[in-house]
Amino acid sequence: MAKGLCLNGRKRLSEGAEGPRKRRKADGSGPGRGPEVKSCHLSAALLGEDSEISQEQLYELLKYAALGKCHNAAQPSWCRIYHQSHLAGVVVVVLHEMSQLHFYRFYLQFKHLRKVFRHRFTLAPSANFLVSLYGEETNLKPQNTPQGLTSTSSECTTKSSDLQCDPIIQRYGEKKQGLTSYTLTLEEQKKNDYPIEGSPGCKDYISTECDQQRTDSSPLFGLDCEMCLTEKGNEVTRVSLVDARGRCLLNELVKPESRVFNYRTRFSGITRKMLLPVKTRLSDIQTRLKKMLPHDAVLVGHSLNSDLQALEMIHPSVIDTSLLFARSEGRRFKLKFLAKAVLGKEIQCEQKLGHDPTEDARAALELAQFFIEQGPTKVAELNLEMLLTAERLAEVSKNKAVQQPQGCGLQEQLNEPPPLSKPCFLDCLQVTGQTPLLLGRQGSDSSGLCQSNLSTSNKQILQKALEDVPLSKFSIIQFTLGPGYLASHLHAGLHEKVSSKLTDMLTIYAGPFEENFCIKSVKKEFGRCGPIQSLAVVTETFQPYVCIQYEVLEAAQLAVECLNGAEVAGSCIKVQRPVTAAMLDCNVLIKELELDVENQGVIYVAGLKKSLTETELQEEFGQLKHLEALFLPKDLQSGKHRSCCFLKFQKTQSALSALEAINGWTMKGSELRSRKALAPGHLWKWIWQMNHSSDNQGKHIFYEQMEQLSDSEQNLRKKVKKLDQNIKKLYRSLQNNSLCVVLFPGVNSTQGSQPGLGLMGIKDEGRSAC
Repeated sequence: MAKGLCLNGRKRLSEGAEGPRKRRKADGSGPGRGPEVKSCHLSAALLGEDSEISQEQLYELLKYAALGKCHNAAQPSWCRIYHQSHLAGVVVVVLHEMSQLHFYRFYLQFKHLRKVFRHRFTLAPSANFLVSLYGEETNLKPQNTPQGLTSTSSECTTKSSDLQCDPIIQRYGEKKQGLTSYTLTLEEQKKNDYPIEGSPGCKDYISTECDQQRTDSSPLFGLDCEMCLTEKGNEVTRVSLVDARGRCLLNELVKPESRVFNYRTRFSGITRKMLLPVKTRLSDIQTRLKKMLPHDAVLVGHSLNSDLQALEMIHPSVIDTSLLFARSEGRRFKLKFLAKAVLGKEIQCEQKLGHDPTEDARAALELAQFFIEQGPTKVAELNLEMLLTAERLAEVSKNKAVQQPQGCGLQEQLNEPPPLSKPCFLDCLQVTGQTPLLLGRQGSDSSGLCQSNLSTSNKQILQKALEDVPLSKFSIIQFTLGPGYLASHLHAGLHEKVSSKLTDMLTIYAGPFEENFCIKSVKKEFGRCGPIQSLAVVTETFQPYVCIQYEVLEAAQLAVECLNGAEVAGSCIKVQRPVTAAMLDCNVLIKELELDVENQGVIYVAGLKKSLTETELQEEFGQLKHLEALFLPKDLQSGKHRSCCFLKFQKTQSALSALEAINGWTMKGSELRSRKALAPGHLWKWIWQMNHSSDNQGKHIFYEQMEQLSDSEQNLRKKVKKLDQNIKKLYRSLQNNSLCVVLFPGVNSTQGSQPGLGLMGIKDEGRSAC
């Protein structure tokens, strides 16, 4: 639908690890010798619905940027990198536990980010973001980092036959123990995002009521679910339960309660057609599970927290095989790898459409039984890390056979090597002789990245990055707001403030009108500015006013600009936004949104007839010079377009010329109105969902008591501003032709999920001074 954008750079001399060389002038004169390097640039179709990028798509982009075609890395379909081989380096900046919500709550504070990075996309949240970023099974060991900033584990992770250094032995000891020794403690469940009785996010969750004391003879049950993405988040579409003998007790399709956005058929195997005749709901499954599970049942699963969250159920005793087979630095093995390497079983085969939850539940159960029966020492002797490394090396070597010692798997009947897993591209970089740089905070977390101790500040991380990034082909730098600023209650407060401010910015008040004014005339006139979410008559005033909430920011701004002082329904009216504490900086925010680099060359057009198709609109607007893309927003429930569209032009001046031409146009008998875009293209879905949430329906604040910002948020503003300055310093230090990607990973927890945000660009001389 949308053509790509180009971020052009200038040619520069190649720069090596010793630092930048003197550049020649454009005509080739000046000091320094060597071949001129082609300018790299990006082309990305990121407008409207195409702006939502998955973790896998991001991984593909970074892999291609780091390795290129010569290492069999494919050019991603959603974003092209031209002249990849001439990239000076790739730098990924990760803002720990921050989401799209943080960026737009503190939009004015992120002055550098919003003015430099033209390409912006919404990122699907992940519980283990960095794991998904650089590969779940990566064996990355960054080097040359100082104490307090190192991302390597202890020396025990080096090649050694000493089992005392194995993470499994360090966690469980050498002796064989009963199953109760391997169930997660309450603290471990909290740390790994399991639903806990009494937690704020689990208020309406159902308990299995399995509260009997566990013993080493308690029965094990394997559980696995498939989920789809809905308005609510992750909802169950299929549930499987197996008993200790592997017999299937439950394998049921479940109809989601909310509208489905993505069935995730590739992974779940679930399609819309499969769920059409299904009557079973989540409450039915909850009731059946409560009846089926004995009071001392122990549930087993791989990353079981996700299944219980989707089931909205609380169970006190669990064994999580992704944690049971412990690895260093919080990393986790995939279920498919463990099933083959330990059990000799092939699961999740590529020939099948989606995963089989019964197969996965049975595999997790057998892995737990295997661990309990054999004990930690036997499992550690498998040397799973060595098998994994051997597989990756085999993959990098174009699948040449790697001879494994007989009996390297615990089951001696398994005479073939484990399957080749998808190699992490950072491991591939190390194999090719390049050393990735990983700087962050120490002490591993669920993301799999080793973080620095609490005394290591962003300032120290920045200083080390300024020194080491020029020496590395690929760098991941992680910053954080620090302890106390990422608490769930504070995040919930930020969401409430953003939602409230968005509602106010979408809302306008118009009047006064005569006592018996025509409401239809008012709705028609204001509807020409854009799609209306709700319209209500305000009767608390001496003369009637109307309160209108729009669906897009541009519509509300058009109404203020075009209809303030106009005659509507026989009255000369005033149009204004609500006057609240949060809206005092509204005009400043509107101005900055217009100047946002992502909005340059994009205009908003209202007054379209709903009968017009996208093809007809493309024909009508096709005469406009340098038109690059057209985005027609649609109602996410009905699928109907919303009588407005966004036009993207290759050049800013072409967009300004189009503005003059379109205002006053008549299309199919309807007069058009237009203005500069305010909301970046990737925000349409997010704004629509927030605008249609139950918290905002019918919410109109007529009088609001002025409130002071809390101390925590005031401090947070200062932290964010400093963070923006740190990224600015880092960006300025990069060589030209460096790809820089800034990531807000998003939040995915019991308190709810928020999408992440990605910003990217290739630095060049024309855009570096910011």
